[in-house]
Amino acid sequence: MSRTQIEQETLSETRDETKEPPMYRVLLHNDDYTTMEFVVEVLMYVFKKSPEAAATIMLNVHRKGIGVCGIYPYEIAETKVETVHNFAYENGYPLRCSMEQE
Repeated sequence: MSRTQIEQETLSETRDETKEPPMYRVLLHNDDYTTMEFVVEVLMYVFKKSPEAAATIMLNVHRKGIGVCGIYPYEIAETKVETVHNFAYENGYPLRCSMEQE
């Protein structure tokens, strides 16, 4: 076996072993108290959405009861959920956020 064949075989084995981390959808849930304006603010502040994208997601939350804010690796999704809960609590809203594996 030549050196090139050995290197390619080793590289192939390494690629097979490397897996992408599981991704998680971060979801906002509708409630009867949180204003639409605050939901848009959360989407822009926490998820860095444009005003147009934030409005679209907010309308999904309002009309369907739930909206996808983004898809992230576990640790980032977890941090986003916690940030939403803290920001909502500080502003007196019961806005709920969750995450689910994609």
